[in-house]
Amino acid sequence: MKAIAVDDEIYMLETLQEAVSASSDIETVEAFSSCSAALAYATENPVDVAFLDINMRGIGGLGLAEKLLALQPHCKIIFCTGYEEYAVSAFQLHVSGYLMKPITREAIQKEIDHIKGVEATEKRLTIKCFGNFEVLYNGKSLPFKRKKAKELLAVLVDRTGAGVTARQICAVLFPEDTDDSKNAAYLRQLILDLKNSLKAVGAENVLCHETPYYRIDPKWVSCDYLSYLDTGKPTFHGEYMTQYSWAESTCAMLQFKNHF
Repeated sequence: MKAIAVDDEIYMLETLQEAVSASSDIETVEAFSSCSAALAYATENPVDVAFLDINMRGIGGLGLAEKLLALQPHCKIIFCTGYEEYAVSAFQLHVSGYLMKPITREAIQKEIDHIKGVEATEKRLTIKCFGNFEVLYNGKSLPFKRKKAKELLAVLVDRTGAGVTARQICAVLFPEDTDDSKNAAYLRQLILDLKNSLKAVGAENVLCHETPYYRIDPKWVSCDYLSYLDTGKPTFHGEYMTQYSWAESTCAMLQFKNHF
């Protein structure tokens, strides 16, 4: 998870940042002593969880939380405060947690564990890569307006969450077409189609666009391929996205990994 910590009291901020950093679930934690700086950062960078003091100068923690959620609706908000009277207002924003100071590592980890449990129930898509590439929502095939929109998602899944540029995507989807302007226009339509398909089932957070890269956020999907890379399960039987010829190189990599 990518986290931010915000408190306008420097000592409290250092304590909060240290407690958040201690969690093995946190990849990075950026610390800010002002709401405006935190908001500027969140405008340009993904934030999975925000640990916020409430009683701060400027727009305050409640105002900051509201703006963060407007920017990144799936960001989890944990308030860290010494004031119990803000609890009602905090939970009206549907925040994920409310911690009373002093903040401890144990309390932070408990909140992160809760978030992980919630996220597990929020995985709306099941993606199958072994055999044919299939995308399921509640056990039923997710409809796509165009087959190429489904293939676009396959390309992004194949990259396991790494960013891919529009040019790189076009090279995979249209290997024999050299009309770059036409391909770019078609890709924009495919991206819109994919966004609409995901949004229709409340899974729009699966697709991320951080200029100039497109990627998937793996934490929002249940995928046999991604699970296999992480844990070695489920068993790989030698077939991977069989309807796409460009997937043969990944299939060969999986066969090699499976052999050893």
